[in-house]
Amino acid sequence: MLPEEITKFIGQATGVTTYKVEQGAIARYADAVGDPNPIYWDEEYAKKSKYGSIIAPPGFFGWPVRQPRSAEEPEVIMGTRRGPNFAEIGLPRVLDGGMEYDFIKPVKAGDTLTATSQIKDIRERTGSTGRMAFLIRETTFTNQDGEVVARTRSTSIHR
Repeated sequence: MLPEEITKFIGQATGVTTYKVEQGAIARYADAVGDPNPIYWDEEYAKKSKYGSIIAPPGFFGWPVRQPRSAEEPEVIMGTRRGPNFAEIGLPRVLDGGMEYDFIKPVKAGDTLTATSQIKDIRERTGSTGRMAFLIRETTFTNQDGEVVARTRSTSIHR
């Protein structure tokens, strides 16, 4: 059974990050993943589409914006990642357990997104290799108009 010093993080916010979605970055990302769809790079084509502008490929939310945390702390690129320290309970290794996406509205070039993360669950299991903890984090992406555009659920496995 996981100690309270770990499970107390369930339900807590773990950070807020702002992202700028730039047209050039969208095109570079689409090129990097090998997606030639003109909706990601051709402005004239995109204007005639049902979206009316260039949109981002699924899973691309732009680039994080530098944000000062306070006068005493240096600027950070990403929001804070507060959460449990699994190493303190003998689970020092971490493995990416995957990510699920819910795409709700298109992300458009020029959008500013705010990503808010929260720890949704922490579970313990014992497998053939021993004890493991699973941390599930949900992030909600909201655009500058207050509309939710996507949600992600990521799992990290601690051993």
